[in-house]
Amino acid sequence: MAKFLTTTGTNYQLEELIKGASERLILISPFLKLNDRMKELLEDKNRLKIDVRIVYGKSELQPQEIEWLRGLSFVRTSFCKNLHAKCYMSEELCIITSLNLYEFSQVNNNEMGVLIQRSEDGQLYKDAYEEAQRIIRISDEVRISLERVSATAAATTAPTATESEKDSETESSGDKLTSSKIAAKLGMKTAQFLDRAASQGFLAQEGDKHVMTPKGEQAGVEFVAKSRFGPYFLWPQDFHPV
Repeated sequence: MAKFLTTTGTNYQLEELIKGASERLILISPFLKLNDRMKELLEDKNRLKIDVRIVYGKSELQPQEIEWLRGLSFVRTSFCKNLHAKCYMSEELCIITSLNLYEFSQVNNNEMGVLIQRSEDGQLYKDAYEEAQRIIRISDEVRISLERVSATAAATTAPTATESEKDSETESSGDKLTSSKIAAKLGMKTAQFLDRAASQGFLAQEGDKHVMTPKGEQAGVEFVAKSRFGPYFLWPQDFHPV
């Protein structure tokens, strides 16, 4: 049966949920801001090669924290517009609460939560898991890469471009393909391809959007500022990020 949690109980059970995850961990919270204890727990999950998915609506990470997070190969982050849900899940437990991720281990606020055990409330857990997966799916298309933009790159990038699956409806230009088409060619999702291109320096991140860098321009990437689908990128057909 689901269990009611107070502020102290929520903090305790959330830490236990994270420590006990052996297959997967889903952390959904509007604000991405990590204290030292959360970093320690995530580093441990990464060492154990546990699949961790963090979905957030606003990042308050400092540049050094961004670099630290990018170094965790088993931790994936996604941006979800208008996110207000707070839900934390392992393969066995789920906490739905008012507690934001950045408030974990803090007791300044009065919080409430509900702990759901899969073994006791299978249908309730299933419903929460399916909604968490839906949030992950809709956030995947605008997932940011957490790539820090250098001063030189930021000064020379093209105007901001919004990339989405909509560009799959646009026509390729000559020998170049839209992001969605080249992603499909490489067996990737569009967001995954853009993240990979950003991690290799062909794109950079500004807010929740990608911009082109000088390296991308030299590789033949083109920025299309105006179209009926909005701005998008065109890529050489033989382009393949490492």
